[in-house]
Amino acid sequence: MPFTRADAADTQGLVRGGYGSLPEACFLLLRIADRAAARAWLATAPVTSMADLDAPQTRALNLALTREGLAALGVAEPVLAGFSAPFLSGIAGDGGRSRRLGDIGTNAPEHWDWGAGARKPDVVLLAYASADDLEAWCADLTASPFAAGFTVLERLPTAMLDQREPFGFVDGVSQPTLDWHSTPDPGEAAHVGYSNRIALGEMLLGYPNEYGLYTERPLLPPEQDPGALLPSAADQPALRDLGRNGSYLVLRQLQQNVDGFWRCVHARAGGDAAAGIALAENIVGRRLSGAPLLPAGARLPGVAADDVAQNGFTYDGDADGLACPFGAHARRANPRNGDMPAGTTGALARLLRNLGLVRQELRDDLIASSRFHRVLRRGRDYGAQLTPEQALAADAPVQAGLHFICLNANIARQFEFVQGAWLAGRAFNGLTDERDPLTAPRDGSTDGFSLPQADAAARRVADLAQFVTTRGGAYCFLPGLAALRWLAR
Repeated sequence: MPFTRADAADTQGLVRGGYGSLPEACFLLLRIADRAAARAWLATAPVTSMADLDAPQTRALNLALTREGLAALGVAEPVLAGFSAPFLSGIAGDGGRSRRLGDIGTNAPEHWDWGAGARKPDVVLLAYASADDLEAWCADLTASPFAAGFTVLERLPTAMLDQREPFGFVDGVSQPTLDWHSTPDPGEAAHVGYSNRIALGEMLLGYPNEYGLYTERPLLPPEQDPGALLPSAADQPALRDLGRNGSYLVLRQLQQNVDGFWRCVHARAGGDAAAGIALAENIVGRRLSGAPLLPAGARLPGVAADDVAQNGFTYDGDADGLACPFGAHARRANPRNGDMPAGTTGALARLLRNLGLVRQELRDDLIASSRFHRVLRRGRDYGAQLTPEQALAADAPVQAGLHFICLNANIARQFEFVQGAWLAGRAFNGLTDERDPLTAPRDGSTDGFSLPQADAAARRVADLAQFVTTRGGAYCFLPGLAALRWLAR
C-alpha cells in the first residue's frame, strides 16, 4: 500500500523533519489527571501533520504516549498487547535492559530526574515555535481545558536551535532517506553495498520494512472501531490498523560534561591545542565542522546531490581504521556497510560468498548490515552553548546536554541494537573491552580508546572520563492522527 496524501495528513510532522525553521522548543512531560478531560483535549489537540508542513509554520505540536498513558486513557489490555514488548516494558522496565543500554552506575534509572518509578510520564508534548513565541504557545496549549486533564510532571527546555551540539560539533548531518514510494525490494542488488535509502516500514508502522515484512502492531476487529476512524491494515484488510502512520519515539535526556570532555582530550594530547582537537575529532568521528574524516567520494544511493560532501562516503576504503578509528562514535552509530563485504560485485560473487567459497578478510563479517538498524534523529540541545576554548576556560561545570529523540518502528532491532550492541557494547568491529568513547558509561575496564597506527600497534588513549550521563528516558508511541482520534474516544 503506497504512502498517499491522505497518509501525509495522518502522519505527525516530526516524521518529516525536526522543525529546523522553528528555533525554540520545549518538551512537556505530562500525567493524566482526569481520563475524560484528557480525552476531550486530545480530540481537539492542534497536532501538526506532515501535510501541514507543505506551508510555512510558525508553531508546531506533536505528541506521544507511553504504555502508562495508553492505559490511563482506558486502552484495554488485549489492545495494549499488540504493541512491542520493549514499549510495554518501558526503557527502565528491567535491569537487563538497563545494562544493555549502558544505564548503569551514575546512568542507572534510580538516579534519573524523571522516567522511572513515580516519575514516569503518560504523555510527551513536543512544542516548537518561532523566536520569542514559545512561552505564548505553551500558555495557549496548557490553558483550559488542558489543565483539567493533565498535570505537568516536568518541562524540558531546549537551547535556541543551532547547528552545533554542546561539545561544539556540527550535528544532525546524517539521516536516512525514507523510501516514500516503496521502490526497493529486500535483498536486491542495490543493498549489496551501503545505501542511505531505507524502507518506509523501518520508521512507520503499517508499511513493509527492510525484510519486506510488516512490523507487528495493534490490529483491531472492526467492532472495536465503530466509527471507522482507523484505516484497514495493508497486510490484513479485515482488521483495523491502530499503528499505521505511527512510530515508536525514544526520548532520553543526556547530560553532557562539556568542560570535562575538552579538558580530558586536552590533557591526553599533552596540552597541545591542535592535538586535542584532533583527538576529539577522532573520538567523535567527524570534524568540528561536521565534515567526515574520510574524503567524500561518489554520490551514494539515498544521498542527495547537495549532501555528497558530508555523507558521500563509506568506510570501505578505510579497512584499517587509519582515517576514522574503528571505535569512533559516528562509525559505531552508523558503520555504513552493506549486506556484502566491500568489493563484492555481481551475482556470481555474491553466490560464492554466501557459499563460503571466497577467502574472507578478518573484518568482513564483524558488523551487522547498517540498513536493518537505522533510526531518525529528532533531538534538541539544552543549556549553554560554548566553543572548545570557552569550555576549557570555564570556571564552573557547564550545564548542557541533549534531549535525544529518535523514531523507529522496531525499538529492539533499531534503537536498542545501536545503543546496546554498537555504542554501549564492549565489542565492536573486532575491538574488545572498549565502549563508545563519547557516550558510553565508564567502569574502569572500558575507559580507553584505540587509535590504529599504520606501522605499529594501535595507540591506546587511556582513562577517558565519562562525558555523557543519562538523566531520564521514555519509550513512547507516536500515533497517527486517526489513531489519536480513536484514543480520544
